[in-house]
Amino acid sequence: MGRRKAQRKSAAMLDSDDDDSSSAASSSTMMSDRMSVYGNEEMELNKDNLLDEAVDALYEKRAATREKALSRINEAFSSNLQHEFVEKQFATLLHQCLNSIKKGSSKEVSLASHAIGLLALTVGEGKNAQEILEDSFTPLSQALKSGSESSKIASLLECLAVVTFVGGNPEETERSMQIMWQLVHPKQGSNVVTIKSSAAIITSVVSAWAFLLTTMDGWKLHPKDWQQSISYFSSLLDKDDRSIRIAAGEALALIFEIGGLEKFSSEGSSDGSVQEGNKSKEGLMHRQGLRAKILNQVRELSAEAGGKGSAKKDLNSQRNLFKDILEFLEDDYTPETSMKIGRDSLNTSTWSQLIQLNYLKRFLGGGFIKHMLENDFLQDVLGFAPTKRLLGGEHHMSSAEKRFFKSPNSAQNKARTQFLNKQRMQSEGKNIGHYAVNTGDGDG
Repeated sequence: MGRRKAQRKSAAMLDSDDDDSSSAASSSTMMSDRMSVYGNEEMELNKDNLLDEAVDALYEKRAATREKALSRINEAFSSNLQHEFVEKQFATLLHQCLNSIKKGSSKEVSLASHAIGLLALTVGEGKNAQEILEDSFTPLSQALKSGSESSKIASLLECLAVVTFVGGNPEETERSMQIMWQLVHPKQGSNVVTIKSSAAIITSVVSAWAFLLTTMDGWKLHPKDWQQSISYFSSLLDKDDRSIRIAAGEALALIFEIGGLEKFSSEGSSDGSVQEGNKSKEGLMHRQGLRAKILNQVRELSAEAGGKGSAKKDLNSQRNLFKDILEFLEDDYTPETSMKIGRDSLNTSTWSQLIQLNYLKRFLGGGFIKHMLENDFLQDVLGFAPTKRLLGGEHHMSSAEKRFFKSPNSAQNKARTQFLNKQRMQSEGKNIGHYAVNTGDGDG
């Protein structure tokens, strides 16, 4: 009530003194500018303090406290690029999240897995990303091998996929792909817990596996490890669940795009001991037959009338996808997509790009646009160069310019802060008295 009375009193004073309206406007403008500047700085400090408190809470014994802290961390890393916080708390956050994966409930494991993935996307390529993968691989692998709950498995798979995508070399990427593959195709005698492959788990495995395949040269993969993949994905096209069929269709399109039919089909693999002649002819016939089978499956799914699969809302998505795959297999035409982000468009022209875009978009959720506008790593991966608005027009930022605005602790940003402070002081000097001067319209 006291604040409202003060506001009404202030408003009455302004209304009753027309002679001083210009001075009041000047003072109001000056105070508004100062409050905006210092308010934003205070807000950033508060956010950093809240994140520090959240990390401290990961040491608490109560699971509910740790879960709440992880949710807060995930929200902060999704909505903003936390470079300054990462510079201070990188190792602590990583290892506390790994502790949660080792000892926490399914919910805590899922939250911690997402936090590690967000951390990897925030740091981008480099030493920190490599450290995340190196330290996370064993805990994630063990959790995947011993788990059974679909939501937990899906989160672990996403985490392994993202940290490998950011920080892995080809050998490490193939190692992660093997771990994923064993969830649906465990080797005899392995210590992998046999999981009833639910639709959610199969979809998660296939999507994560294909996401990592986009980073690989298909001809560098070991044939024996992937002999059955095309046949397996073909069998998934006959499943009742649409999400499985869509994931398998995208994986097959990617395999065909990288020329992987000979590489992936079991009869087409050769270790140097297979003689020419009848054996090679049999392999060729097998590949041709498998391609023809997949082509027929894709054609049927592109024109499906419905009834196969419970989620009818996904029917159009399935039809559109398999129409694109059919055009690709028959005419070698790859779908082109365009997505509006701010004032610019993010375009894809290959299956590899489309799969990367869709996977990262799902992982980041509501934070995808923010990251695409400010995350150098994602911009480089997806080939997106956002326009920076300037007084004289528009300008696409170079990598050097983006780094200028990146880390609050960098030398460039300290210089930028000093420059802005000097500008604010000059602006405040001009605004003293009866002559309010507008130095910007918000777009400068």
